[in-house]
Amino acid sequence: MTTSSEPPKLYAAREPVFPRRVKGNFRNLKWVIMAITLAIYYVTPWIRFDRGPSLPDQAVLVDLANRRFFFFWIEIWPHEFYFVAGLLIMAGLGLFLFTSALGRVWCGYSCPQTVWTDLFFTVERWIEGDRNARVRLWNAKWDAYKIRLRLFKWAVWLAIAVATGGAWVFYFTDAPTLLGDLLTGQAHIVAYTTIAVLTATTFVFGGFMREQVCIYMCPWPRIQAAMMDEHTITVAYRDWRGEPRGKHRKAEGADQLGDCIDCNACVNVCPVGIDIRDGQQLECITCALCIDACDDMMAKVGKERGLIDYMALTDEENERAGNKKVSVWKHIFRPRTIIYTILWSGIGIGLTVALFMRGEIDMTVAPVRNPLYVTLSDGTIRNTYDIRLRNMTHEDAVFAVSVVSEAGLEISLEGEDNTTVTVPADETHLQRVYVYAAPNSQAAQTERTDIRFWIENLATNERSSQDSSFAGRDME
Repeated sequence: MTTSSEPPKLYAAREPVFPRRVKGNFRNLKWVIMAITLAIYYVTPWIRFDRGPSLPDQAVLVDLANRRFFFFWIEIWPHEFYFVAGLLIMAGLGLFLFTSALGRVWCGYSCPQTVWTDLFFTVERWIEGDRNARVRLWNAKWDAYKIRLRLFKWAVWLAIAVATGGAWVFYFTDAPTLLGDLLTGQAHIVAYTTIAVLTATTFVFGGFMREQVCIYMCPWPRIQAAMMDEHTITVAYRDWRGEPRGKHRKAEGADQLGDCIDCNACVNVCPVGIDIRDGQQLECITCALCIDACDDMMAKVGKERGLIDYMALTDEENERAGNKKVSVWKHIFRPRTIIYTILWSGIGIGLTVALFMRGEIDMTVAPVRNPLYVTLSDGTIRNTYDIRLRNMTHEDAVFAVSVVSEAGLEISLEGEDNTTVTVPADETHLQRVYVYAAPNSQAAQTERTDIRFWIENLATNERSSQDSSFAGRDME
């Protein structure tokens, strides 16, 4: 017995994949999803939404300069980051839910890598022809014809990549204004750099790396097993029906063959270049194009559709025993998916309730603790606080600031004659506040006294509060 001293290879050199065009229900579904997702990505920054004269009119805008996120009528402030965190948690749970129910359905239909790779495949097929023509062109020597086709294809790819990078930066500033600045060379270097990086990655990932991104760069294929079980619906081959495979010619023993005619149609349409008949594989993104190809071939030879189909591992034992097929819905609705759905819905309902119940004014109190307190000439103890007042209304508002405590404290605002301050519309105002305790009061002679700051919008009577503490002399 001999052993090789060479270590196992962790990366295999890429072999080009030339998927054949296919028609069918799943291919049509992918067309629809690709059209919708691309339209949303490219068009959304150009949608206008009137919020008033003092606010941007871009419907979806991540305003980094003013630290604000706008989504139509919803406005998220920096202190409301819990909304973003909640949406990210919902996205994670949604991915777990779909993977548990339908395997890598996200990868096969909606993943940006899949969508843009599919778009690049479409361009390639339009310019170079279907699978056989592209294979011949790949193997042909470099001549004027091949160079012309390749340059034309790469030019279209590059245009798509530039549009992709450009669309991304439009989400972070006013799109029409930025477009004018980009075309006249007046945009910030950050915008050009971002577009260049995204253009390069889109061009390389979608045009050249393609399935390599899914196999080697994406972590999801390696962790999806934790989300799946024997009831998860995924693309599979009914080998008990298809084997032994053969060409079904009129020859002796042909009646012993299975339904698979070994036409390789399922292999020729696969965008990652695998043979689903070899069983479940890490590379498979469950795009179901092999189902369309196989169903089409089964219809041509007069066999029952579904030789390759969406199915669960438990279906094999059941169907081998001659039982009826289990409904897909019975696989989907099971305890694991129901729990994911409840958690996902609960977070969504919670965020919706929080969104509609949030106030239009808010504040953050930060005690100034250097020093903890100041003793004035008459013995009064003074504490200093920085209060950040937020006016989330679209009009200037007058806030009345007060403090509540059992110790009977007084308050004053730096730069103001009384305890009111005007905060501009849709802005945050930092106000320094002084709180005083009489020389012989309990608060002055106690190391810590709990207090509560209140603000009130005098126009709407809406109020908000936050707890803090007052530092006095420690008499012990």
